[in-house]
Amino acid sequence: MLNIIAISGSLRAASTNSALLAALARNAPAGCRVTVHDGLGRLPIFNPDDEGERTPREASRLIDAVTGADGLIVSCPEYAHGVPGGLKNALDWLVSRDAAVAKPAMLAHASPRSLFARAALAEIMRTMSFAMYDGGLEIALLGKKPAEMEAILAEPEKVLAMRNAVQGFADFIRSH
Repeated sequence: MLNIIAISGSLRAASTNSALLAALARNAPAGCRVTVHDGLGRLPIFNPDDEGERTPREASRLIDAVTGADGLIVSCPEYAHGVPGGLKNALDWLVSRDAAVAKPAMLAHASPRSLFARAALAEIMRTMSFAMYDGGLEIALLGKKPAEMEAILAEPEKVLAMRNAVQGFADFIRSH
C-alpha cells in the first residue's frame, strides 16, 4: 500500500484546492492511500532558530508526515502571481530536512489560471530536491460553490481522471 500525503495551499473553508484533494483521497486507486494533511494553518512561521530540539509540534507533525509518506501531492491557489505564504512556510520547514530529498511529488490544480504559481511551486520543489512527476491533474473548479464542486468531482469522467492521475503518480513512485 502506497501512502501518499496531500497538502492544500489554501486555508479557505470552501477551498477548491482542498476539495480537489479530498476527492483524490476518496477516489484513490487500489493500492494507494491518499491522506490530506490538515495542519497548514497551525504552523508557526519558519525560523531556523526553532529547528532541531526546538521544532514546534505542528512543524514536527508535518515533517514526520512528509518523511513517512511514499509521495506528496500539492494543490494550491495563486496569490498575486505566486505561491501562498502558508504553503511556502510549510515547505520552508522541510528545507533543511531529508523529507524532501528524492521524495516523489505531484501537482494538482483546481484552476486553469494558476500558471505563475505552478511554475513557482515547481521551481521551489525542484530546488528542494523533490522528484517531480511530470504528470499531474487539473480539474477546473474556480469560482464554484461547494455543492457545485462536489457535483463536478463526482462526474464519472472526473473520477476516472483522478484515479488515472494518482495511478500514474503511483507508478512513478514505484519506479523511482
